[in-house]
Amino acid sequence: MKILVIGGVAAGTKAAAKLKREQPDAEVVLYSKGRDISYAGCGLPYYVGGEIPTREDLIVNTPQKYAGLTGVQVFTGQEAVKLDAAAKTVALRDVDTGAETTQDYDKIILAVGAEPFVPNVPGTKLSGVFCMRTPDDAIAVRDWADKNGCRRAVVVGGGFIGLEVAENLMAKGLSVTVVDMASQLMPNIFDPEMANYVKRQLQAKGMRILTGTALQGITGTDTADGIATDSGSIPADLVVLAIGIRPATGFLADSGLDMFKGTIRVDNKQQTNLPDVYAVGDCAMVFNAITGKPQWSAMGSTANLTGRCLARNLSGHESLYGGCLGTGVVRLMEGLNAGRTGLTEAQAKDAGFDPVTVVCVTDDKAHYYPGAGAFITKLIADRASHKLLGIQVLGAGAVDKMVDIAVTGISMGATLETFNTLDFAYAPPFSTAIHPFVQACYILENKLSGAFETFTPAEYAAGAAAGYQVIDVQPQASIPGARWVNLAGVHGPIDGLAPDAKLLLVCARGKRGYFLQNRLKAFGYTNTRVLEGGVTFNQVKVEFQGKIPPEEIKRVKGLGCLQDKRYPDRFNVRVITRNGKITNEEQRAIAEAAKHYGSGEVTMTTRLTLEIQCVPYDKLDELREFLAQAGLQTGGTGSLVRPVVSCKGTTCQYGLLDSFGLSEKLHERFYLGYHNVTLPHKFKIAVGGCPNNCVKPDLNDLGIVGQRVPMIDSAKCRGCKVCQVEANCPIHVARLENGTLHIDPNACNHCGRCKGKCPFGVTEEFMDGYKIYLGGRWGKKIAHGHPMDKIFTSEEEVLDIVERAILFFRDEGITGERFADTIDRLGFDYVQNKLMTAAVDKSAVLKKNVVGGASC
Repeated sequence: MKILVIGGVAAGTKAAAKLKREQPDAEVVLYSKGRDISYAGCGLPYYVGGEIPTREDLIVNTPQKYAGLTGVQVFTGQEAVKLDAAAKTVALRDVDTGAETTQDYDKIILAVGAEPFVPNVPGTKLSGVFCMRTPDDAIAVRDWADKNGCRRAVVVGGGFIGLEVAENLMAKGLSVTVVDMASQLMPNIFDPEMANYVKRQLQAKGMRILTGTALQGITGTDTADGIATDSGSIPADLVVLAIGIRPATGFLADSGLDMFKGTIRVDNKQQTNLPDVYAVGDCAMVFNAITGKPQWSAMGSTANLTGRCLARNLSGHESLYGGCLGTGVVRLMEGLNAGRTGLTEAQAKDAGFDPVTVVCVTDDKAHYYPGAGAFITKLIADRASHKLLGIQVLGAGAVDKMVDIAVTGISMGATLETFNTLDFAYAPPFSTAIHPFVQACYILENKLSGAFETFTPAEYAAGAAAGYQVIDVQPQASIPGARWVNLAGVHGPIDGLAPDAKLLLVCARGKRGYFLQNRLKAFGYTNTRVLEGGVTFNQVKVEFQGKIPPEEIKRVKGLGCLQDKRYPDRFNVRVITRNGKITNEEQRAIAEAAKHYGSGEVTMTTRLTLEIQCVPYDKLDELREFLAQAGLQTGGTGSLVRPVVSCKGTTCQYGLLDSFGLSEKLHERFYLGYHNVTLPHKFKIAVGGCPNNCVKPDLNDLGIVGQRVPMIDSAKCRGCKVCQVEANCPIHVARLENGTLHIDPNACNHCGRCKGKCPFGVTEEFMDGYKIYLGGRWGKKIAHGHPMDKIFTSEEEVLDIVERAILFFRDEGITGERFADTIDRLGFDYVQNKLMTAAVDKSAVLKKNVVGGASC
């Protein structure tokens, strides 16, 4: 028996290896177009980010190792170009020489996989444009980013792969924009409200996301410098096309195979319509386990499962494939994972079900256990039968655990009630006493019974709660404009609230809202609804009647919206410009925002941020969303790291360092990276390109100044009557004494202006570096920063000191004191020694509870 396997990644290698184990005497020959076989395609984004360090780590088996382990004959660099099922032959072309050969077979397995979809737009072949399908793709992306010092990347495609690539590029310090033509991230994978929550979280971490935006081309001459979209252009040093894939089956067009949109139709034994021809993996069309309808499942898991089933079927065992559920899990960023299986709510409706859903927030392990977090779960069931249809889960922890339980239940035809008393594993480090999956089932059962009456997040966003009074059921009043009700104090009807009043009960997650609803029903209230997911999941806003309360003014101030003292309901909104440098597209977006939402005026602050003037309160959310679509953020207030200020030292004639480049890294790592880290007070950073100090680095909490320290070669000094170095020293510290040039090292400001002035080369050698000032401040009480003793010679040293200073301030500062006050209290020598030599437990410092004291 001669069995040919065409394709050598997941499905092909799995089928071939299993065949040789089942039929040791069979001749199993594998042909692969690529040089690599059995590689970790799902791990490619993590190679880009550096978590997978080497190319070798991506290769599960080399052809030689695989052949030795399995007994399968392996030939790489061989591309299948024609199948003749009647003659039982396949034509192969050598990818290096172009020579063609023909191989006969008794049975053939097509596992040719899929290839990246590259849109038909200009610029896709420019240098700096990549796909993400093979190890060579991942290697090329990482090499290009490293060798070219890339700072900006665009990822086209907001599916799993696109978001994984985006996360890993951000981990490398790049500013990342994700563009997708669909109206949401992860379309057909997550329902819109779940995808929109993900979008908000990623944007809060600094990722720019543009949905509903079509790629029109990639710009640049020889090298990509950005993309053009129907919403404008976006600059980039690197572009990754992760739009999707399509089956690599073009060569089979005239083979007689029954195909659909490029996929090969197979039955539940992976048999095609042609005798002795089988197909598995990304090139094959499988079916949905719930609906029975055809479904393409281009997943490594499906490829391996169907490959194994096929090998057993060909070996005389009946091994029927049970169908796919669209199961997937993805790490979106640190602290946010996403998983799903089964049907989305929209897919359930399309399949003829009457779906009922609930969004709930539950602990992912015992709440008192260190590291406990939450699961945000959307559970989907059939209203009539209560059968489980699907689940979508977001959270910092093991979302795959929740998904895998759902996979098992759906596959077994389970109803919600099936899970109620299942004996799931419990211990505080792993789960809750009642498993979070079971809790979700309970909540949906309560909703089905009418005990829990709600608005879903989708209904709330669509305006279903219009006319309802918002009741804040949190332990402390936290929703501006809402009436706060102390749950523990409700022992009868609530004063001022009629029994037939429309009441929307909102708490952090939904649980306290349910408790209050239950209590109010007992007291005769008939029209209450609980907002599923509470303020954890939803953006809850109450329309104010009359004067905006102080707590709301304080809240929006934290978002960069400062009240205009001339008006009770107008705000000046600060737009962060990343060191004062913005693109023409960003300028255009700010101007448009000022025109549509404000007075049309834009002012510049002393911290190089822009302020859109006179925005009405009720337009603030629309304005911030408009700016976010252009990759712009508002902010710059509160007890946080503030936006970084930079001079133009990159281009200035006196500039000694790439101040824009350094300040961009500082912005990414500390303004964005530490954006949710509260400090005792504000913390301002400034970068000056030279000792001219145009942006006053020494009047900031931490200032960085470019340095060029002269290394005088006295042996070359000829004691000229008119010393050119002395004559050109701008601060007059260079002196010709006893026929030799001297520069007082304590008085020299290291401006580097003496370079090249001596015709004999006395001042040709220099050490370039950075001086760091600690504890500067301007305002009511001015303080000049203390210069650290060392001249730092690398950006990484500087970035390390900045992070140490921020962590030190958080750890040892006192609420309300500026960094200058902390240094005065503890002593500069103590602080400098701590920053230079002390070990830092970053995790412990970040876990501290710190109360900020900044009033602006």
